[in-house]
Amino acid sequence: MTDIIMNPSDPTPTQGPNAADLIKDSSDMAFMADVVEVSKETPVVVDFWAPWCGPCKQLMPMLERAVKGAGGKVKMVKINIDENPGVAGQLGVRSIPAVYAFRDGKPVDGFMGGQPESELQKFIDRLSGDTDPAEEAGTLVDRAKDSLAAGDAGGAAQDFAHALSLDENNAQARAGLARIYLDTGNEQEAVSLIQQAPDSVTDHPEIAAVRSKIALEDQAPEPDEEDPALELSQKVKDNPDDLDARLELAKALASTGRNSEAVEHLLYSVRKNRAYNNEAARLFLLTVFEAEGPQSDVSIQGRRELSSILFA
Repeated sequence: MTDIIMNPSDPTPTQGPNAADLIKDSSDMAFMADVVEVSKETPVVVDFWAPWCGPCKQLMPMLERAVKGAGGKVKMVKINIDENPGVAGQLGVRSIPAVYAFRDGKPVDGFMGGQPESELQKFIDRLSGDTDPAEEAGTLVDRAKDSLAAGDAGGAAQDFAHALSLDENNAQARAGLARIYLDTGNEQEAVSLIQQAPDSVTDHPEIAAVRSKIALEDQAPEPDEEDPALELSQKVKDNPDDLDARLELAKALASTGRNSEAVEHLLYSVRKNRAYNNEAARLFLLTVFEAEGPQSDVSIQGRRELSSILFA
């Protein structure tokens, strides 16, 4: 027997899948059968809850409505963590409500805490495939940037990776994930991501910025080598107008991520003699700005000072 589902904007009842087929209670023991195996055919939303959790009681009916509204494209499983703490513990659930989306036997999305109904609908739409992949990727990139701003690099990396899986032409997702790889010392993965960029985004500013950042970091000394910046700093201190030494010092600083210091030395050189060595200081400045990215404070302030020098 099928349920009658009412569309809030249309009083005419429509036939829909049986709610018992779409939404069910499950357990740690049945998780493989109810979630992992089922998700290989139909995406499954897992709602971890507990009877004492007030926000869970508010979230659950809204989530159920969104799942029913998807018309069978998504299923839902509810797990009481008081009675079934195993899977929640394995997934790292530390607070509830916690919702995970499974597709092809693996978690692909999720959130913790209460959500407005509009966001739940977007969550289900993404899972059911009722959204444009490129649009969904853009939403994930925005969320990843918010996560980075909040200091959650892990969450950002997941969203960037998911966005890239939806739209390989999303340059912001590719560049964002590559930067996280670089920041965590995984240069090989970062290089691979940039090398695999489709031709359509090869020259995108954010891809170019990561490429420049990789080039700068490739000049860094090996761990057992003495930092050349130490000797060069003394050389510049002894002779402030040694522009060759300043350029080398700037390169040494940039290679270890000290771009702000590198910019200061390069601006000094441009201010002293813009044309020296075929404008080497100015050209390297542009490389540093590109590596920093257009939204970086180092890049914004540095470009402002460079302009004031060049057009004074």
